[in-house]
Amino acid sequence: MKQYILFVLILAGCTSINAQEKDSSVTLQDVTVKAFEQSKKLMQVPASVALITKSLLNRFGNASLVPVLNTQPGVRMEERSPGSYRLNIRGSSLRSPFGVRNIKIYYDDIPFTDPGGNTYLNQLGFYSIQSAEVIKGPGSSLYGAGTGGVLLLKTTVADWHPGASVEYAGGNWGLQNINVNLRLGKEAFQNKLNYHHLSSDGYRKNTALDRRIFSWDLQAKLSDKSSITGHFLWGDLFYQTPGALTLTEYKNNPRAARPGAEANKAAIYQKYFLTGISFNQKFSDHWQNTTAVYGAATRLLNPTTRNYGRTNEPHFGGRSSFQFNKALSDQTKFTLVSGVEFQQGISSVRIYSNKNGNPDTLQTDDEINNRVFFAFTQATLELKNNWFITAGLSYNTQQLSITRLSTRPVTEQSRKYDNQLAPRVAVLKQLSKSLSLLGSVARGFSPPTTAEVLPSTGIITTNLNAETGINYEAGARGSLKKARIYFDITAFYFGLKNTIVQRKDAGGADYFVNAGSTRQKGLETSISWQPVANTNKNISSVKIWLSHTWNDFRYKDFKQVTADYSGNKLPSVPTHFAAAGIDVNSKQGVYVNLTYYYSDPIPLNDANTDYASSYNLLNARAGWKKQLYSKLLMDLFVAADNIFNVKYSLGNDINAFGERYYNTAPAFNLSAGIALHLNTR
Repeated sequence: MKQYILFVLILAGCTSINAQEKDSSVTLQDVTVKAFEQSKKLMQVPASVALITKSLLNRFGNASLVPVLNTQPGVRMEERSPGSYRLNIRGSSLRSPFGVRNIKIYYDDIPFTDPGGNTYLNQLGFYSIQSAEVIKGPGSSLYGAGTGGVLLLKTTVADWHPGASVEYAGGNWGLQNINVNLRLGKEAFQNKLNYHHLSSDGYRKNTALDRRIFSWDLQAKLSDKSSITGHFLWGDLFYQTPGALTLTEYKNNPRAARPGAEANKAAIYQKYFLTGISFNQKFSDHWQNTTAVYGAATRLLNPTTRNYGRTNEPHFGGRSSFQFNKALSDQTKFTLVSGVEFQQGISSVRIYSNKNGNPDTLQTDDEINNRVFFAFTQATLELKNNWFITAGLSYNTQQLSITRLSTRPVTEQSRKYDNQLAPRVAVLKQLSKSLSLLGSVARGFSPPTTAEVLPSTGIITTNLNAETGINYEAGARGSLKKARIYFDITAFYFGLKNTIVQRKDAGGADYFVNAGSTRQKGLETSISWQPVANTNKNISSVKIWLSHTWNDFRYKDFKQVTADYSGNKLPSVPTHFAAAGIDVNSKQGVYVNLTYYYSDPIPLNDANTDYASSYNLLNARAGWKKQLYSKLLMDLFVAADNIFNVKYSLGNDINAFGERYYNTAPAFNLSAGIALHLNTR
């Protein structure tokens, strides 16, 4: 903690060295967000929202979203090994041994989270998105199941223009990162084609990665009142899984894989396909509709130290929402959003014994049927004196059935989660153009995912109950314009019942239990200062920023057999974590980005007897942008991660049997690259 405070003080004095992204001068008043279907300036949206801009994406090494998302308060993205991610919004990764659960993710207007509640975020690469919005806290009133939050991914940019980009970077441990982007068409018919190939040998044993992604996104204006967008996404992903280490193994050889991982060729072989369209029709000055439909499929092969899994997960669905806008008076505006969302999945999961990385004897053969439906409505009133009031409600139902074909007779188990109402009320008062106060109360719920009902133990647990909870939050956002200081502060309290937590058995397999109730208190702070914003000076822009998260997440009532964990800290959540940075651009095109991360010790089990150590990280990117011709821009850059060469674990296996918690993150590493951007406008 002392190192963290010292570094922040140093940042406050470092106003003469720096680099800054293109949109650093954009103030909170200028930013429009889509969260909760508001489409309003951020200063007028009564919700806790973190923005991931294109310039924020471009201040790192262009290989991973992990350092990008970890700049945001209340958000932690963890990497157990290259390609294996967990996304933690306000403690949501408590029930995710791997993958992304308890968070709803949208790919533009298309539901990207499957009907089983899992999201293959690893099937998206760094170049798959152009920007994103992170809604922190329950979004169930408009987005369905999930108590952690909502991630809205955007694949397009407002300032589209025809052209092309080619980028290449190489680095330690065989890193090769290639991206080719083509933008074809015109304003009324925009096409974006992207191919991304990322490969690496990995820092640890058994951590090689090879990911190939092709995407085609189009936008077409059919008339003055109608438009259509289309998406095609294909991915082929391979990565090895080293497994977690004990503390002794971690200290002796942090680059090792767990025993058995290499012999059993533990890895993920994953193919993914998604296609969908979204149609927007404006019926009048007051009414419009947006309807999206999609189909997707995942094929997953997973040899592990325990067994060999073969999974096929096709699913389809859609979302339709109507919006009504009307000015009730000169100072009063009314907006109503109502709609439905539906998803259906039919999956097959076959588990075999693992013989040297190949499937052997069949152990279980299951067919899984998932169906999700919810209807939602939300009304917003914009009143005189800059009051904004929002009230929303959703009705949710989910059905799950699992048929075990490998038993005689064939057995079927099912569970319904019906009649779940999720209301939300939020109020914002804009005191001035530079200050807003906001507060909200929301109920969230989250049924167990398919991977929790049918965990890697192979034991079907349809007796798991859905999590439910009420979230209270209050905040302030605004700016001191003359000083160019911008801030966003949110305090929240979330009481969660039937909390789902992860366990591991003696063989390392995961299973899940309801853990009574939890209370989760937090304070999220984001502050930035731009002391220099003048393109005529040699140092054209300087920005210093800080984000900090304080969490007090504890079990309120959790007793298991003879153990009483009531009052203990929730595992996987540090009390304090922070990010800070300096960004500088020069008139000559030279830029520097420095990023610092700090994390408090992290509890690793419910008993709070084991902790991962705190850590301090420093990352940097420096480069030179040069306009070679009027329409051709070159960007040469070098990036460094973990400059302090800290040994730490990023993505711990919580409640692991035998105290096998630790997944070592890479040591100090470098990458360098070149990007060529052609604008044919």
